[in-house]
Amino acid sequence: MAVPGAGLTRYLLLLAQENLAFRLPEIKSLISLNGGQFSSQLESNLNSPFWILNLRSEEMARGLMKRTVCAKSIFELWGRGKSVEELHSSLKKYPVENMESYLHSKCTYKIKVHTFNKTLTQQEKIERIDSLAFLPFKGKVNLKKPDHVFWFVEDYGTDPNNIPKQPLHLYFGRWIANGQRDLIESYSVKRRHFIGNTSMDACLAFIMANHGRVKTNDIVFDPFVGTGGLLIAAAHFGAYVCGTDIDYSTVHGLGKASRKNQKWRGPDENIRANLRQYGLENYYLDVLVSDASKPIWRNGMQFDAIITDPPYGIREATRRTGSQKEMTKVTEGSTENHISISSNYHLSDILFDLLKFAAEYLVIGGRLVYWLPVYKPEYTEEILPQHPCLKLISNCEQTLSSHTSRHLITMEKVKEFEDEDRSSNILESQYLSYKSHNSFREKYFSGVTKRIAKEEKDNQK
Repeated sequence: MAVPGAGLTRYLLLLAQENLAFRLPEIKSLISLNGGQFSSQLESNLNSPFWILNLRSEEMARGLMKRTVCAKSIFELWGRGKSVEELHSSLKKYPVENMESYLHSKCTYKIKVHTFNKTLTQQEKIERIDSLAFLPFKGKVNLKKPDHVFWFVEDYGTDPNNIPKQPLHLYFGRWIANGQRDLIESYSVKRRHFIGNTSMDACLAFIMANHGRVKTNDIVFDPFVGTGGLLIAAAHFGAYVCGTDIDYSTVHGLGKASRKNQKWRGPDENIRANLRQYGLENYYLDVLVSDASKPIWRNGMQFDAIITDPPYGIREATRRTGSQKEMTKVTEGSTENHISISSNYHLSDILFDLLKFAAEYLVIGGRLVYWLPVYKPEYTEEILPQHPCLKLISNCEQTLSSHTSRHLITMEKVKEFEDEDRSSNILESQYLSYKSHNSFREKYFSGVTKRIAKEEKDNQK
C-alpha cells in the first residue's frame, strides 16, 4: 500500500449507494470546512461505496462524519488488497508503532466482518477473523462494549446480478465514526409539523446545507422559503436562518393543507413551529412576505450562505409583484395605479435576479446553492447562469423523468460586487442561452402528455 503524503493518514470511507451525484461535492465541501484539502487523485471509483481519503488527522475525519449524510462510516485504513494474500501483506507492512496504542493488553477490542453485495455465513465470518491471527492483539475480546472496533471489509462490486466469486477489494481498519444518516429519518417530511406541496426531502436539504458549507453562527437566507425545509437543515448545523416568500398564505400557514385527509391548516402550522419541533427555534430570525425580484435589504447586509429551491412553474407558480403601470400601457390622462398585482416571473429572470442578489449580498467565500430545472435534450454547460463575482463549484444532476432533470448548482463568491457587476451577466450573448429555461413548464408537461398517450395506446392493444 502506497504511503500517503507527509503528515497525512489514509482513511477508508464507506458511502451510501444513493444520491451518487451529490457525494463527491459534499465530501469535498466538508473537508474544506474542516480545514483540509481534498486530494485531486481519489484512489477509488466514484461509483464505488468505498473511497480512500488522505486526511491530516483523526479530528478532521470525525469532523467530516459529524456532518455528512452521504457517508455511513469512516475507518483508519491499516491494509488493503485485491486478495487475502495482498491484504495480509499490506497489514504486515503497516507500522507497528501506529497499531500499539490500540492493541495493548489493557484495551478490549472487537472485529466486525462487513461484506458489500454478498452475505457470508457466520462460519465464513469467523474464518476471516481467524486469518488475522498474526496481528499483535494483546487485549481481550469484548463484543458488547469494546474500546476499539476493527472492520474486515470485502467489496463484491455494485451489480447484484453479477456477484463475483472472490471480492474485488479487501480492507482492514479501525472504526473512527459514523455519519449522520439518522438525520434523514428523524427529520423526515412525513412527520414534520408544517409541509407544502414542494417541501424539500430531508436528505437533500442536508446535502444542500453541506454543499453550502453552512456552519455555526452563519446567517443563511432562502429567498423562496416555502415551508422552510432548507432553513431547518441549516439551523440544525447551528446557523441563524431567515427567508422571504411572495406567498402570504404559505408564510403565515394559512389556507388549504397539503396533507391528505386534512382540509385546512391549523393555527400553529407555520415555519417557526417547524423549527420549534426540532428544538431549533432559537436559530429562527424571521421570514418575510416579499418579492424575490425586489430585494428589501439595506446596503451592507451580507449572508454567509444562500440556499434555495426556486419555483419552476410545475407545482408552484412563478410570480412576482408589480404595479398596473408596469403591466399595461397607461392611457394618456389616466390615473396611475400602484395596486400590487401578480405577474409572470420568467425562470430566466428568476435565475438572473438570484445570481445578482448572491453576488451582492454574500460574504466573500459564501456560497449560493440552488436547483436548476433542465430539459435534457437541450442541456449544455452554456445554459448554466454565470456571474463574474461567482465561481461554479459543483453541478450535480438529479433525474426527474426521461426528458427532464434538475441540477444542484453550488457557486462561491470570489469577488466583491461593484456597480459594473450589476448587469454584467445579462449580456445578450449569455442571457439568451439560458432563456430556454422559460419554456421548461411547457416542455415538462409535453413529455407527460406524450407518456400518458403512449400508455393509453399500449393498454388498447
